[in-house]
Amino acid sequence: MAEDSAGAATPPTASAQPHDYTQTNTQVAGVDEADFVKNDATRIFVLSGGTLYVNQSWPADQLATVGKVAIEGWPREMFLDEANRVVVFSQVYRPYEWADTAWACRAGLGDYSCSHDYANTLKMTVLDVADSAHPSVTREEYLPGTYVSSRRIGASVRVVLSDPFRWPAGVSFYPEDFESVYRDKALRASSYDELMDQNETLIRAQPLEHWLPAGERRLSDGSVVEVPYDCRDFRRPSGATELGLVTVATLLLDDPSAPVARTSIVAAADEIYASASSLYLANQHWWWWPEDGQQNWTYVHKLDISQPDRALYVASGAVEGHIVDQFSMDEHQGYLRIASTLGRRVRDTDDLFGRFETTNRVAVLAEREGRLELIGKTDELANGERLYSSRFLGERGFMVTFRQIDPLFTLDLSDPSNPRQVGELKVPGFSTYLHPLENGRLLAIGTSQDRSVQLSIFDVSDLANPTQEHTLQLGTYGGSSEAQYEHKAFNHFPAKKLLAIPFFDWSAQAYGADYWTGFVSELRVFTIDPQLGIVPRGSLPMAELYSRGGSGWNQWGWYWNPGVRRSVMADDFVYAISDAGIRSANVAALASPLKTVLFDSPSGL
Repeated sequence: MAEDSAGAATPPTASAQPHDYTQTNTQVAGVDEADFVKNDATRIFVLSGGTLYVNQSWPADQLATVGKVAIEGWPREMFLDEANRVVVFSQVYRPYEWADTAWACRAGLGDYSCSHDYANTLKMTVLDVADSAHPSVTREEYLPGTYVSSRRIGASVRVVLSDPFRWPAGVSFYPEDFESVYRDKALRASSYDELMDQNETLIRAQPLEHWLPAGERRLSDGSVVEVPYDCRDFRRPSGATELGLVTVATLLLDDPSAPVARTSIVAAADEIYASASSLYLANQHWWWWPEDGQQNWTYVHKLDISQPDRALYVASGAVEGHIVDQFSMDEHQGYLRIASTLGRRVRDTDDLFGRFETTNRVAVLAEREGRLELIGKTDELANGERLYSSRFLGERGFMVTFRQIDPLFTLDLSDPSNPRQVGELKVPGFSTYLHPLENGRLLAIGTSQDRSVQLSIFDVSDLANPTQEHTLQLGTYGGSSEAQYEHKAFNHFPAKKLLAIPFFDWSAQAYGADYWTGFVSELRVFTIDPQLGIVPRGSLPMAELYSRGGSGWNQWGWYWNPGVRRSVMADDFVYAISDAGIRSANVAALASPLKTVLFDSPSGL
């Protein structure tokens, strides 16, 4: 490991690559997660607009874009593996000649509008990036469905797609003149019977290939071959579910000739979690109409991914309540632990629809003959509050709930049949992400009592007596960080005891011509030390990208944002990354950037 050179103002150009550097923050070690930014020791890859940018990042003062490739459709995320291969996931529109015109992409709106609103196909583009200046496409796969998430273990990539049923034209879920029909009970019954008969006729008449369109593979010579489903790829889980398919596709990067293997189940997926050997799909059930006695549920499906070439369906189950994110799930020694907020509607004489009450708990599920069965659960915790974050670390668990104060609950999970709360700490505000540190500490980001961004260090070495050792509030009540709700924006660098997070704020005094100058967009860097606390090291600003007049850069929104979103750290240097470009600096001189590269201005967003 290199000695700390925090006093240096320029990078050590003699070194071919840094000694230490950060990569994507993931939930499980060895299980990579896709993102729109990926890096190795000397390069940073960024998906921005419809382009993959390849940037030389080392030495830091020679930061430069050295290659780029246009990506079809709406690029979402990507992987970079150890063999110089990039896999980009993008949503594209593929016309089906039998499709109802209501689903067709409206002419004249351009590629991005089709992708955002009408994308019905996932494209996987594999590129060889050994030559950074000339990335080459080596494989293109098209699968029906919408991208949900993905994981990579070595050369095996697992992609989760959601694909709603493609109903035939004319299928209706409500009778015509619904209001009149609803008032007449007899007419309502006969109208629904008639409607179901009509729908069944249409459904039975639709050919199988219309329900399950084939995927496609584009070969190196430009020709296209179909990739149809196989009947052996489908499973119907037990228990309630949604109408639609969720597919886990396996792409082998080290075998270009191997077809994409798919496993599809009649279900849906909101969140996914993966260990080294298992993949879990979670789908939250919602009630569309309030009624006394309702309970919220989350359905869970388990797949075996121990084989690199295919995911195998194993079992399904359910837990009461709703999860927050992927960190609400964790597998340990074959047991699945799930943290959830339980929502129940109870009778209330003052409210026709009843009163909605919440509480929280951790449930433990085990696989039993094709089912995920509940074998243990904690007592209900924090009545009237809801879950904001959780983290499972081996036989320990942590939950943060919130209503007016932030209880941090510590859990002993050593006995799967008897998980139990051990300690509780009440502090103002709440944490939305918990990150493990050494020596029994947790580093947290969340929101303070006055609504500003808050960083905290908790000592949880004694589960019975958790304490908050340090806290730091950032910016104003209008400030925020993508790291509050996206763990990939949270960049902890243990080798240098550093943390970098994107930070956004806005001056309420900025009006009129000064509006764009009122934005604060920067990368905040901190020293993280249980003894010293959370020590600000400064900010690397990029707010001027909001006001690059005349180039269309202020035409930003949900799909493109010039604000800082990610970061990479390498030895004593840091890189702030946005959809608009990358900026490098020495941690010791953040206010004096070394180099900035700008990406092409977006179009069609």
